[in-house]
This record gives sequence, C-alpha cells and structure tokens, in this order.
Amino acid sequence: MFAGMTLIFQFPSESDVFAQQPTGSIPTVTGTPQGVIVALYLDRPQEDVYSGPSSYLYPRIGVLLAGQEMPAYGTSEDGNWVQIYYPGVPNSVAWVYAPYVKIVKTGQLPKLDTPPTPTAASTPVVNINPTLMAAFVTPLAPARLPTFTAPAPLMIATFVDDASSVNRIPVGLIIFGFGFIGALGTLISFLRGR
Repeated sequence: MFAGMTLIFQFPSESDVFAQQPTGSIPTVTGTPQGVIVALYLDRPQEDVYSGPSSYLYPRIGVLLAGQEMPAYGTSEDGNWVQIYYPGVPNSVAWVYAPYVKIVKTGQLPKLDTPPTPTAASTPVVNINPTLMAAFVTPLAPARLPTFTAPAPLMIATFVDDASSVNRIPVGLIIFGFGFIGALGTLISFLRGR
C-alpha cells in the first residue's frame, strides 16, 4: 500500500520563528497591599463606611463585612475614624469608625486632614408670591387683652377664746366617762356570766 511513497518530515529550525519574543522579564501583579491592614471585628456582621469622618455630616457609601481586610491610609484628626482603601467610590477611599476595626498588619497611621463636607444637591430658594401666600393664610382678628381685676380681700381665720365655754365640761371628758361606764358594764356582765 505505501510502497512507493516517501514521507518527509520537516522540523522547524530556530531561524524559522517569525513572531516577536519578549526579551525582558514579564511583570506580574502580586496584589499584596503595603502598609497598615485593618479588618472589621468578627462580632460585627457588617458596618457602614462613609465618605468622611462622621456618620451625620457625610453620606454612607458602602459596607464592610465581618473579617474583611482593607489597607488603611491614616486616621482622622481626633483619631476616631480610619481612612481605608475602598474600590468603586470616588478616589477609592472611605472612612470607617475606628472602634469597629482591628489592626491586622501593624504600622504607623498618619493623621489626615478632614475632607470638605459635601454640598447639598439643591439649595432651597424661598421666593413666594405674597398674593398667593395671602390666599392660604387665615387672617387672625385682633382680640382684646384681658383686663386686670383686683381679687377679693383675703380673710384669715383666727380663733378667739369664748368666755361662755369656761363653765362647760370638756367633750373629751364626756367621751372618757362613757368609755369607763361601758368597760365597767362589760366587766360586771362577764363576772355574772360565770
């Protein structure tokens, strides 16, 4: 079957390569952050991060999950907030409350200046037409102020000795006498009942 065929194999030589080959080392991305690394404590499931070092002056821009590690750039002037690397937000920085994170890789964190507070998206302008406002405001009729009326004269009760009560028997003595007679009658009834 293959009696008259000759198979020829040709192997490429080094001079046959036409593609450009790299002549130096190829850089690789290691992905290891440098500097201080902080992580959210494991007992906190998640914590909000803000665009500045305050939870009421700056908007919330994301969250950190329990145990999540991030490189830290520095602390706020008062030391209560830590600025961290947070991708996907402007300048890739966010602020997290310092007591909620622990330092994983130690180092020195510098004090950072506080960023400017954000401006409101719209500024309310008060420009109300007085005629339109008068249609919705109920006018109040002036009322007379109350007049001052002098109070009735103050009468203080006083006790006066009554001369007619000198010859009377005191009421307490009468009550005591009836109590004595009742006790004497009870004693006599008890002794006769035997």
